[in-house]
Amino acid sequence: MSTQTLNINTVVDEAKFTPFHWSVLIWCLLIIIFDGYDLVIYGVALPLLMQEWGLSAVQAGLLASTALFGMMFGAMSFGTLSDKLGRKKTIMICVAIFSGFTFLGAFASSPVEFGILRFLAGLGIGGVMPNVVALMTEYAPKRIRSTLVAIMFSGYAIGGMASALLGAWLVADHGWKIMFFIAGIPFVALPIIWKFLPESLMFLTKKGETAQVAEIVQKISPEQKLNAETRFVLNDVIAGDEAPLRALFQQGRMFSTLMFWVAFFMCLLMVYALGSWLPKLMIQAGYSLGASMLFLFALNIGGMVGAIGGGALADRFHLKPVLSIMFTVGALALILLGFNSPQAVLYTLIAVAGAATIGSQILLYTFVAQFYPTAVRSTGMGWASGIGRIGAIVGPILTGALLTLQLPHQMNFLVIAIPGIIAALAVFMVNLKVSVEGTQQEQLPSKRIKDSVLS
Repeated sequence: MSTQTLNINTVVDEAKFTPFHWSVLIWCLLIIIFDGYDLVIYGVALPLLMQEWGLSAVQAGLLASTALFGMMFGAMSFGTLSDKLGRKKTIMICVAIFSGFTFLGAFASSPVEFGILRFLAGLGIGGVMPNVVALMTEYAPKRIRSTLVAIMFSGYAIGGMASALLGAWLVADHGWKIMFFIAGIPFVALPIIWKFLPESLMFLTKKGETAQVAEIVQKISPEQKLNAETRFVLNDVIAGDEAPLRALFQQGRMFSTLMFWVAFFMCLLMVYALGSWLPKLMIQAGYSLGASMLFLFALNIGGMVGAIGGGALADRFHLKPVLSIMFTVGALALILLGFNSPQAVLYTLIAVAGAATIGSQILLYTFVAQFYPTAVRSTGMGWASGIGRIGAIVGPILTGALLTLQLPHQMNFLVIAIPGIIAALAVFMVNLKVSVEGTQQEQLPSKRIKDSVLS
């Protein structure tokens, strides 16, 4: 029996969408939904917590920042750990951490206890994101990769909206603790997640787990004829990538890595600035509280549409031009928000701003995942996300300080739009020639052009 060599990257790239892909998408989506639920849960409980513990606005803000600090450290540490330990194990650890410590938050008897538990939960919330994105990226067929990752990541907004809706329905009758009890569901479901969530195929191949690799390959590509002598290989293992963190600055990646960090920082600064202060900004412009809340809903709807629509466009063109244009258009929409407009135009501008901030955040994860090789993928996403979390912490603080200056309404939105222009430039300056896909484009230009025409 002759030895058969099978390239795993090629099998995944060229695979048709199968029930196995559906399974990966659904389980990753569910994890992200609960991740989003656990992050937004604090905002739902905040009014009652302030009343129960007598918190000032400053103290409440500091409590909110504990989870964000946890997310920053979690993204950096668990992103790096995953490239050594495996995606599946790391995801399970992160789910156990964010679900378990959020559940325990219901039993906190003081703001200090609550803050510690929110920081610990934040480690899992931040750590799970880069790993779930990496796993989905590694299993998604190339022609629909950006779309699938965007659909999966839209679960983040779904989780946030579910938290808000359940809060409106349950908190008045059952108190804020019921929201934290619900957060324990993923912890109880860990055995089910372990059974159905697959390990990274690239990780298994690298570790020489031939039997598991063969089983998954048959599910991804049933037409493959495998035998006992089949040898599985990867095409993107590069010398020097053995130390994932150092590898982010090798192979000509340093400048692009820094540009990703700038883009993430600016993007999350805008996301959290708008998420925290948009209602206040619109009230200051003369709109009612009810209308201001609807603006926040429009922002999140725009984020979901922007992520999925941008993902579809990226599969047709590329993430780099799509993201650059989205950030630029979003900055223009924010500038125009400073001027009086008919209500329909206003909602449209806010939705566009949502697409360019929340939607672009999701697509940035996809871009980073496709830029780095498998060996350093989670590390690259983890550190970009961690740097972005600094922007998430800075954004609401800067916007609050901006409002104390009592500048004209137009100036407030102009200042918030500036990070969008910087993010667009940062994405535009990423060097695709040193990325995994960029290298393939350089080596096989005629095949890539033919494939894009046929698709």
